[in-house]
Amino acid sequence: MSGEGDRLPLEHVSPGESFSALLRSRGLEPRWETAGAIAAPEGTTVIAFRYADGVVMAGDRRATAGNLIAHRNVQKVFQADALSAVAISGTAGIAIELIKLFQTELEHYEKLEGRRLSLDGKANYLASMIRRQLPMAFQGLVVIPLFCGYDVGAGRGRLYSFDLVGGRYEEAEYAAAGSGGRDAKLYLRTAHRPDLDEDASLRLAVEALVAAAEEDTATGGPDLRRGIYPSIAVVTAEGVKELPDDVVGDVSRTVMEEDRS
Repeated sequence: MSGEGDRLPLEHVSPGESFSALLRSRGLEPRWETAGAIAAPEGTTVIAFRYADGVVMAGDRRATAGNLIAHRNVQKVFQADALSAVAISGTAGIAIELIKLFQTELEHYEKLEGRRLSLDGKANYLASMIRRQLPMAFQGLVVIPLFCGYDVGAGRGRLYSFDLVGGRYEEAEYAAAGSGGRDAKLYLRTAHRPDLDEDASLRLAVEALVAAAEEDTATGGPDLRRGIYPSIAVVTAEGVKELPDDVVGDVSRTVMEEDRS
């Protein structure tokens, strides 16, 4: 802001008003308009599954534009708040902006209400945000996230998948989205167990993405030569932990070496 005159007085903020509603009331909400279908980089495969201590969420790093690799190192897994995370697939640029707005919404709610939104409430709000993107989806700009978090009251991790019209579905064990989601899900169906520890879960996440990359050209497996590895986060009662590249790199090298042998 350039000065005091640009600031929004606190009395203009209604109790319980969402950040998006506040922007809309001031004519400031971002709008995306196109004359027809357009080509834009697509984020591909993301997965999430429950394990003994919570939920593991992972995504490959590739974004494609048609049959071309648009970007090799796209972040697809993000912390939503202290106890939840979200992963993106679909039109990469719009998906990333959607997640930034979602993060702001959760922070806005917590500051206004003095407490966190429930996990179901967060999932419902994300579903409503996806629903508002429906006009863009008709033009080919589709965003499909996965959402997970730790439910302190229930004492377990929970995860949710969505469809392009904002349908929200809680998944019992695992979920996947993106062009390689089907192949990753098939691998998880045979290898997943909810009692896995963290080390075994990290390995399973990399294996599922490698399995997807073997069948889906839009999914990028670990790139050992360039040092590009999947983005992985674990969500437990202690919060969200984003795994550093050196940890994911070690797991990726082990999986790739065993796969070659």
